[in-house]
Amino acid sequence: IPNLNSQVTSLISVGEPGVWLSGFILLVRVCFPQVHVKMADEAVCVGPAPTSQSYLNMDAIMEAIRQTGAQAVHPGYGFLSENKEFARRLATEGVTFIGPDTDAIQAMGDKIESKLIAKAAKVNTIPGFDGVVKDAEEAVKIAQQIGYPVMIKASAGGGGKGMRIAWNEEETREGFRFSSQEAASSFGDDRLLIEKYIDNPRHIEIQVLADKHGNALWLNERECSIQRRNQKVVEEAPSTFLDPVTRRAMGEQAVSLAKAVQYSSAGTVEFLVDSKKNFYFLEMNTRLQVEHPITECITGLDLVQQMIRVAKGYKLQHKQEDIPINGWAVESRVYAEDPYKSFGLPSIGRLSQYEEPVNLAGVRVDSGIQEGSDISIYYDPMISKVSSNILLGFSGVTHNIPLLREIIVHPRFISGDISTNFLPEVYPEGFKGHLLSTGEQRELLAAAAALYVAAQLRSQKFLGPQRSVEIDGEKVVVSGEWNLASALLPLTINGSHRIFQNYYFNMLSPCVQFKVRVLSKLAASLSKHMPEKIPEDTSSILRSPMPGTVVAVSVKPGDTVAEGQEICVIEAMKMQNSMTAAKTAKVKSVHCKAGETVGEGDLLVELE
Repeated sequence: IPNLNSQVTSLISVGEPGVWLSGFILLVRVCFPQVHVKMADEAVCVGPAPTSQSYLNMDAIMEAIRQTGAQAVHPGYGFLSENKEFARRLATEGVTFIGPDTDAIQAMGDKIESKLIAKAAKVNTIPGFDGVVKDAEEAVKIAQQIGYPVMIKASAGGGGKGMRIAWNEEETREGFRFSSQEAASSFGDDRLLIEKYIDNPRHIEIQVLADKHGNALWLNERECSIQRRNQKVVEEAPSTFLDPVTRRAMGEQAVSLAKAVQYSSAGTVEFLVDSKKNFYFLEMNTRLQVEHPITECITGLDLVQQMIRVAKGYKLQHKQEDIPINGWAVESRVYAEDPYKSFGLPSIGRLSQYEEPVNLAGVRVDSGIQEGSDISIYYDPMISKVSSNILLGFSGVTHNIPLLREIIVHPRFISGDISTNFLPEVYPEGFKGHLLSTGEQRELLAAAAALYVAAQLRSQKFLGPQRSVEIDGEKVVVSGEWNLASALLPLTINGSHRIFQNYYFNMLSPCVQFKVRVLSKLAASLSKHMPEKIPEDTSSILRSPMPGTVVAVSVKPGDTVAEGQEICVIEAMKMQNSMTAAKTAKVKSVHCKAGETVGEGDLLVELE
């Protein structure tokens, strides 16, 4: 960047793990010791793990800025990245905020105000209540006036936090409570709004870039319809659904909105799009988006670099006609989650193995973790982003890679027949994993047998790398280098290439992951005599489905609860989850209390 390094000698970035892209000199980094700290010349601890004491603690961050003499701050993706008070405090200290000015943050960061501005700028908007909802009773009245279903969501913030869909009065009351609690926890602002929920839409957003001289561009769109709990899972650019006319109309409306608030920096205008390509303004994110790499892939622009240039006062280098669509890019969000539980309940642990496919052409990985990193309950479960159709191989925590692989090879995704209801429609009973065909099952058994022998005889050398396995009278040939110390083990089975990881069978096409146990002939003959474990009666007990913090406990011993009644609330990775009774019964004992940390499977409540 011309003339920048001589004037901005120190930069500080405050954000979540895995949110920083290299590309310019970074002298100060405020994060806990992970990959991003290794990339910095100086690191400052801003507090303990709870975000209210660290990443949301402006006093601690401002003190770190003073200690280091930082002249500019890039706020990352979350936390204070859209907080107008933080931007004001930086301005007071003479520190450059790499983002829009406070007026634009305030106008677009508040969903109520932004909707009014969007209407004035002639941007298509969703019908709803243009004001702050005071309490649950008012929420019910408003919902009845708008007509169900409705979307209850936080006025501040984004990222799917503080959002609930309500189809009736009971869900409206519950949604109001949880949305306000999540909003307060994530953004320090519990105000809510209500608007009409557009059933079965697409979520398509426009990337905008504007400078301080009145110039603004739209950098094409990103399709973000594959979601769970209103949070994106897979994104692609461009959308296979939009035609050039609709794309231009959405882009021009996005730019019109940016100019209406004198926006300067990179930002994203999000829309809901129905089956007839009618589009409606959803919100504007006045920050860098998690999915920005795929826009960079198809346009060739470095958005972080552009943000720094704009913050320094430079004019944009490009005209609208200069913005291309070169190719097609897909980003998969790798989460520390169990995809077999509600498409992804949080998982914690230590990454015992981790390997990125960075040696492959056309693959980009953005992450803030490394082998040995700990995944905790305090932050968002996303641990890396992979921009390609090849995914990571790692172990140590439960992850959503099996689900991601199934999505990107699913016929509906390939054909572009998607919406925000993709996951519940494709997997109405929840994600169960990939079902092996007869041929795939045979390959799995052959590979497991060959790997077992290799592990048993690892100290011996063989004249050739090929092994023959007989399964039900059929011969299967398995070959490879048999390097069991490698995190990923490529093998060839009957001429087809496959990749294995620590006895977890990973087939890249079709995609599948299984844990396999190999027994000797004697052990197999004796296994039939082993007693079977009797399944636990889950109707009489309530166990935590994930690690987290107990936010509230609604019952005490002796209380009578009805089926479906809330017993307690668990918060993990910035999301709150209501635990309910499986049957009508009397509470026998309570094993948790508000403020306690619980692990996956911990006993919470017993019923008689």
